[in-house]
Amino acid sequence: MLRVNNLSKYFGNLCALDAVSFEVKEGEIFGIAGPNGSGKTTLFNVISGALAPSAGEVFFNGSNITGMKPHEVCHRGLARTFQIPVVFSSMTVRDNIKIGACFGSRGREDEEKNINEVISFVGLQGKENTITKNLDLFGKKSVMIGAALATRPRLLLLDEPIAGLTPVEVEKSVDLFHKINSDLGITIIIIEHLMKVFVKICGRCMILDYGEGIYLGSAKEIHKDKAVCESYLGDGYNA
Repeated sequence: MLRVNNLSKYFGNLCALDAVSFEVKEGEIFGIAGPNGSGKTTLFNVISGALAPSAGEVFFNGSNITGMKPHEVCHRGLARTFQIPVVFSSMTVRDNIKIGACFGSRGREDEEKNINEVISFVGLQGKENTITKNLDLFGKKSVMIGAALATRPRLLLLDEPIAGLTPVEVEKSVDLFHKINSDLGITIIIIEHLMKVFVKICGRCMILDYGEGIYLGSAKEIHKDKAVCESYLGDGYNA
């Protein structure tokens, strides 16, 4: 579904991504991890069109989307979320979801049905008329994910979606991600630091370090990789 070929991104003389290559298969949950500053969010920004790459290409469903604008990428079926919730704070929960539904459908489907289904799916029933700024962090993240789902994506990029959540909220989020993948058939790429959860969610993963991919393979096997332990997990990591 997604193929990234030798993707590089420079900010002046700083190399944020250095010839990163990987593929994501339709239907899988693919993980990306690595130390702070390793290039994870920059990679998402380039894939989603927020940043143009310095070199390399991105293919989505067989089409070259390199350099497309974010709205063009989204209309192709690729949506993303952010570590810090990006919502319309002064608007209601329903109106936030409606924006995603309106943008994604472009008149091709029943927006109201889409909105109601998404609100129910992400667990926001009864909060439809709540002003979004009055929600807690978990609620705001749920709204952001809901708005992304309302665009009807085929691939969803989740940037540290459980950061700052309580253990109970983390469990609910993990259940939601599995439901998005299994019930909606949406392929997921997730950036996450909490490795116990990361291994539980992902089948395959990539580890970045200083903009380079240093590991690509099974999430359950990352603790066996010497380079990953030295740069990220530490020698005392226990899977």
